[in-house]
Amino acid sequence: MADETAPPPFKVFIVVGEESGDQLGARLMHALKGIHRENVSFQGVGGERMAREGLQSIFSLSDIAVMGLTAVLQTLPTIIRRVHETVDAAVAAKPDVLVIIDSPDFTHNVAKRVRKRAPGIPIVDYVSPSVWAWRPGRARKMARYVDHLLAILPFEPDVHKRLGGPPTTYVGHPLVERLQDLRPAPGERPALAETERPTLLILPGSRRSEVSRLLEPFGKALEIVHRERPEVQVTLPAVPHLEGEIRKNTANWPVAVDIVVGEDAKFRAFRRAHAALAASGTVSLELAISAIPMAVAYKLDWFYRRIKDLNRIIKFAGVDSMVLPNIILGKNVVPEFLDDEASAESLAKVVLDLLHEGEARTRQLREFATLEDRMRLPDNLSQSGEAARIVTELARSRR
Repeated sequence: MADETAPPPFKVFIVVGEESGDQLGARLMHALKGIHRENVSFQGVGGERMAREGLQSIFSLSDIAVMGLTAVLQTLPTIIRRVHETVDAAVAAKPDVLVIIDSPDFTHNVAKRVRKRAPGIPIVDYVSPSVWAWRPGRARKMARYVDHLLAILPFEPDVHKRLGGPPTTYVGHPLVERLQDLRPAPGERPALAETERPTLLILPGSRRSEVSRLLEPFGKALEIVHRERPEVQVTLPAVPHLEGEIRKNTANWPVAVDIVVGEDAKFRAFRRAHAALAASGTVSLELAISAIPMAVAYKLDWFYRRIKDLNRIIKFAGVDSMVLPNIILGKNVVPEFLDDEASAESLAKVVLDLLHEGEARTRQLREFATLEDRMRLPDNLSQSGEAARIVTELARSRR
């Protein structure tokens, strides 16, 4: 016979839009089950990891997890329909809290509509859009429909406070809980001075638009590096959906490139590498935590190139930079090259400097060694545990 005195389950509606959000969502669900001693129920949109934690997604994540302008346009009617279906389900569920995770083009459209139709449902956003880099006005708009923001970068609470964004708490970055994947085991990465064939990583990005803009200058830079250092081995980690395109476009490069696919292979390559040439993005933080000196490049598409002078990067901690390690460290440690600055000659010069023991290499490694302390939560709190605590407290306060 059911215990009529037992409290009703804590009801959480979670919405993610892609694989990275599914990983965060699954860990959050696991932590919430610990706090509420399994007396918690989940509804929403998620992937395989969240399904293993008990979520029956209202539709397949593949319906909305699309990348690239062409793919988005082709599936736009489906995406719009899924937004409305998700809003209907969230309102009907009457959850104690709605948690949206990353993928702002989808999840924020859901949150705004839920706030209009059911203003009593508290809303938590897990992972901030990059308001510190693009469209800072989004922060103030978010405050209208997000009650609390869980940030994964340590500088973001201050940025949102300055920009009029929602109340924000830094809950830690998932990479800090994956140090064993990024840091080499003894003997896995030979010392640069002791190896005859150092390894260079080429990381042109995970989106087709990034790869199409950066492969050519990266290939030309590699040609210069190869002329001076023919012994250098080159590894290019590729995401599965771009593997064929990358293999085709690197077939005529002057040096053989070892193309590896998948996250496990990428991290194995990181643990062996000595330097990197990378696109801007989260990969720069992965490289820094793995203690790999790098040069970073990014080329804007035609749209952002037209508006970049009207929407400048926010100057934070004395740094004008889009490179995450630079922003977290508060100093320009990693050289970055934007648009026309990303010439083969400029990139190759930095890479060659990083492939021998010198001040350029030493400075990056010295600064990277401080990142873990800057990003780790006090008292070794876990990211998912802290996120679950805030979600629970917000819901209880709104009751």
